[in-house]
Amino acid sequence: MSGKKITNKYLSIFFKELSGKNNKKLNISFITQKKIGNAVKRNKVKRRLKNIMNEALKKIELNMNYSYLLIVKKKNFDDEFQSIKETLFNDFRRIK
Repeated sequence: MSGKKITNKYLSIFFKELSGKNNKKLNISFITQKKIGNAVKRNKVKRRLKNIMNEALKKIELNMNYSYLLIVKKKNFDDEFQSIKETLFNDFRRIK
């Protein structure tokens, strides 16, 4: 995916501006590699990310003109939920 990238210790966020001007639907994709662990662990990570994104939609105005791709890194995703959430919120604020 060509576009811009923001990285932190939990994941990499790729984002690319969409060509249409009237985008009313937010496009966010999550990728968890098999290095993360078994299917149960990967699904837990995705559930946590979806929960964070739902909160982000309420608290932060995400730019609807971008398509987002979140690729989870192998390490550190067992940290506290709050620290992961704060890191992601800060990254999404930088994207504007």
